[in-house]
Order: sequence, then structure tokens, then C-alpha cells
Amino acid sequence: MLQLLIGLALFLGIHSVQSLAPQLRRNAIARWGALGFKGVYTAISLLGLILLVQGYGQARLNPLILWTPPRGMQHATILLMWLAMVLLVASYVPRNQIKAKLRHPMTLSVKVWALAHLLSNGNLADLLLFGGFLIWSVLVFRAARQRDRLSLHTAPEGTLIGSVLAVTMGTGIWAAFLMGGLHLWLIGVMPFTRAS
Repeated sequence: MLQLLIGLALFLGIHSVQSLAPQLRRNAIARWGALGFKGVYTAISLLGLILLVQGYGQARLNPLILWTPPRGMQHATILLMWLAMVLLVASYVPRNQIKAKLRHPMTLSVKVWALAHLLSNGNLADLLLFGGFLIWSVLVFRAARQRDRLSLHTAPEGTLIGSVLAVTMGTGIWAAFLMGGLHLWLIGVMPFTRAS
């Protein structure tokens, strides 16, 4: 559990610098240069991710169950994960209306992903992992929206083609995780089996 907590602190901490501590980021770039900062950022991110994945995997071997989610929550998770995948893809597809309207679909994707998994998982490790990401995404999204209000920069206008592409690709990735076995291969859990 300690490894999971350290991994979360490192991974979410370094990913909070730009949104929650921009002056710290500017100071680090001034000291190390842009390339040096990117190197430190990448190293801390990778170390945090490795510790997070290993710690979560170890914690799942001896789970401390806090609650047993109602059966229907697993179906809600599956539906919310479709939305999370569409939002994630929308952050990369150029000129789509989802990104033009929401401005920060990746952060919203993390928020929906974390909430969805909290609904259907009741272990302490799940609460720490998904709860940590949920709190992080709420704070980062709030900071990003405040920056948007202060700047006069407007998002590029989206097109219907970009939006359809984002939804189609997001749905395909969701289906690969759900029915194609990608979630089972990566995580060790088959979502349909748990939900049925």
C-alpha cells in the first residue's frame, strides 16, 4: 500500500505542476532549461507510474474490502467508460466539437474514468487509486477553467467530421477494452464477466 501511495504522490504530483503550480514549473525551466525539465518530468512520471502499478497490483493480492458495490454499479461503470474513452480520444482528434466545447476533454476523461471505477470497486486500494485520480482531475480541471476565463484565447471551432471521428474511435477503443479482451490483458479483469 505504501508503494501505491508513493507512486500516486509522484505521478499525480508531477502532473499537477503545470496546472496547480505554474510558477514552480517556470522556475524549474529557468534553472534546468526546457529539455532538462522535460527529462526530470519524464523520469518522475515513469517512476511514479511503475510504483503505482506495482503497488496497486500487490494491494489487489490481499484486498481490504471497504464495501461491496451493488451489482448495477458495474453496468454503470461500463456505460461511463464509453464516455471516458470518447472524451480521451476527443483530446487528440483535431477540430472536433467536443474539445471546442469542453476545452479539456482529457481531464474530464480521467474524472469520468475514476468515478466509474469507484462505483464498482470497494477495496481500499481502489479507493486510493481511483479516488486520488478523481480528486486530482477535479482540481486540475478547475484550475484549467480558471486559466481559460483569464485568457482571451478561444478554442478552435469544431467540425462535425472531427466529432464523428472522435466518437467512432472512442467507441472502438471502448469496445476493444470491453469485448476485445484489452482490459483483461492489461488489468486482469474481464468487465463483462463482472457485470453479468
